Amino acid sequence: MKSVALLLSALVTPTALLGPASAAAPAAVAPTADAPPAESRGVAAAARAAAAEGIRFGPCPAVERLPAPVECGTVRVPLDYAHPEGTRIPLTVSRVKASGPAAGRQGALVHNPGGPGASSTWFPLAADLPAWRRVAAAYDLVGYAPRGVGRSAPVSCQDPADRAKGPTLAPTVPSEVFKQERVARARTYAQGCARRTGAALRHYHSLNNARDLEVLRAALGEPRLTYLGASYGTYFGALYATLFPHRVRRMVFDAPVNPAPRQVWYVNNLDQSLAFERRWTDFRTWAAKHDKVYGLGATPGEVGENYEKVRAELAATPAGGKVGPGQLHGAMLQALYDDRFWAARAGALGAYLEGDPKPLVAQAAPVAPTDGAAAGNGDPGNATAVYTAVECNDAPWPEDFALWDRDNTRLAKLAPFETWDNVWANLPCAYWKAPRQKPLDVRTGPGALPPVLILAAERDAAAPYEGALELQRRLAGAALVTERDAGTHGIGGGTNACVNGYLERYLLTGAVPPAGRAGEEGGTPVRRASCAPHPEPDPVSLERQAELRRPSDLPGRGITARLGAGR
Repeated sequence: MKSVALLLSALVTPTALLGPASAAAPAAVAPTADAPPAESRGVAAAARAAAAEGIRFGPCPAVERLPAPVECGTVRVPLDYAHPEGTRIPLTVSRVKASGPAAGRQGALVHNPGGPGASSTWFPLAADLPAWRRVAAAYDLVGYAPRGVGRSAPVSCQDPADRAKGPTLAPTVPSEVFKQERVARARTYAQGCARRTGAALRHYHSLNNARDLEVLRAALGEPRLTYLGASYGTYFGALYATLFPHRVRRMVFDAPVNPAPRQVWYVNNLDQSLAFERRWTDFRTWAAKHDKVYGLGATPGEVGENYEKVRAELAATPAGGKVGPGQLHGAMLQALYDDRFWAARAGALGAYLEGDPKPLVAQAAPVAPTDGAAAGNGDPGNATAVYTAVECNDAPWPEDFALWDRDNTRLAKLAPFETWDNVWANLPCAYWKAPRQKPLDVRTGPGALPPVLILAAERDAAAPYEGALELQRRLAGAALVTERDAGTHGIGGGTNACVNGYLERYLLTGAVPPAGRAGEEGGTPVRRASCAPHPEPDPVSLERQAELRRPSDLPGRGITARLGAGR
């Protein structure tokens, strides 16, 4: 989910608000049973071939920007698992070997940070972080670029010259003219995906991402998979657990999205927009508490009024000629994924109101693609293309904009901060021509899986907490660790020692919290534990905020939420 990435007891849930009429109208759906025979045979054949071929690791290409001792290699997977003898596409894989004694090695730990559209080729660098050293001693840390991402048969939907670079608008109450302009843009983008990627486009979806994971397991020589997925990575990780339960060794689901078939993906995005409204209130409440530092107002309402003042001024005169309301909104949305951005954003807003736009420009100006953009690496256009292809292919979407308009006009009255931005991010799916998949019913029975570990922050907006509860209900024996009254998206390997203790203990020993008393879930004992929240962000001076301007500079962030849910 894009503005990926759900909640509020004080508000009506989107499902209740919008009712049955909001269910997505079916588009062309590819016939997909729980385990289509052709695809099942294709996965088995591809896994056997990958086990025989292995992965030849060596120095990473310069475009990956990964220093030794990180190694890189390639695994080839079928473009179409129904025809495994046909076209095969390369997936870029990175690895750093376990640093501990051979006798204590537990195999490979494969990571995916979410998206869709994010790569984890950087994950082996976590071996040097204190929170990961014991895990890195026992495991090879393995990252990879999923199909379509970076150098892994990259998907393209748009010529770089056609991308909006800023400044752009982001009205919370869009006019009919603005809506129709965005409809036209969404239609053009969907057509661009079909034109630039061609017939291969239909094969970029979550079921194939799960199948690719099985081939990667085999290529690594692992009899069973140990996997750490965050955000969207939890969704196709859950598909893997459903399709290949006998191949699961240990699985961690950090910041899980709701896997219920009816949620994928239209309803999940409605839920997400509502959840961001609560997180926006959290930020405003915190900023008001530190009014003496930032000067944004002594109440959440006053902070909101000053934010709207900045939006209006940027609409009239973009800061630095590059930062308009759209860029401001993107920077603030990023802060709602991780509260360690809060001080930097509040400081930039305060400085702008005092007449200094430079901090805001530094934080919110559009980021140019890196030198690796030609290969897909570092190119936000590639990430957006993969996100769009996967989510549009995964499930039916409403094809009539009138339905989107009705649902989100009503939702925006409760949740104006993110609702329409979320619509524009996903609207190409209304005009998608590739066949849709039927979402798999994620579910495993008692004993089918070893215990898996779910991590969730109670106030996560990108992946609302109900998704964690739903995933636990669907994977029998799963354990859930909750960071209470916190909202950072992706908490494993972050600053909460309690959470990290459960994560490390599970990866090293397989231990999960014990089952509680019967009756907690319809008479069935459940495995749950809670951690107190990490401390609120401390306000810092404008000088210190220079250290926090970009997400790549953010120290100590939970490694599993590096890119969030497609942001």
